[in-house]
Amino acid sequence: MQKTAILILAAGSSSRLGQPKQLLSYQHKTLLQNTIEAAQKVSVEKVLVILGDNHELISADIASTGVNTVYNDDWEIGMSSSIRLGLAKLLVEDTTLDAVILTVCDQPFISDKVFRALLAEARTSVRSIIASSYSGTLGTPVLFGRQYFEELALLEGAEGAKTLLIKYHDQVANVPFDKGEIDIDTPEDYNKLISSI
Repeated sequence: MQKTAILILAAGSSSRLGQPKQLLSYQHKTLLQNTIEAAQKVSVEKVLVILGDNHELISADIASTGVNTVYNDDWEIGMSSSIRLGLAKLLVEDTTLDAVILTVCDQPFISDKVFRALLAEARTSVRSIIASSYSGTLGTPVLFGRQYFEELALLEGAEGAKTLLIKYHDQVANVPFDKGEIDIDTPEDYNKLISSI
């Protein structure tokens, strides 16, 4: 059985939103709480949350979930620093990890079904990257096999893992993520989400 961990990237400052998106409430939970709960419903080796800006406030909010967190003091560099830090932490704790799922905290419609679909596809596919598919694009959450760990650890700046999806496009399988294109970056995004309830 493949040993997989889920890495939740939640270190950003939400500058366009004007408040921490991790703490926005939707359906009686914060966006980050929802992502954590979805990840914890899945049978994986570990769920790890990377925090940065407002980490004390956010840590307090998610304490009841019991999830493991790591503070990224280089969060201002961009998402690459959180990926590097999280992956290094996971591999220190388990050197035999086979895959990692990278996910973000601002997709309100994330669910355990999405994570399960990625894991199921990884078990049967000949391809070693499994991405979520929505609105004609591929994105998070995305599962990377162990052979990509070294390159993930070399990402720099604001660069996310999307560059690897492009570079290794022939190694990418995908699973549908209904409403995966909806993420929260601005007050308008959030107001549209709330008004749709």
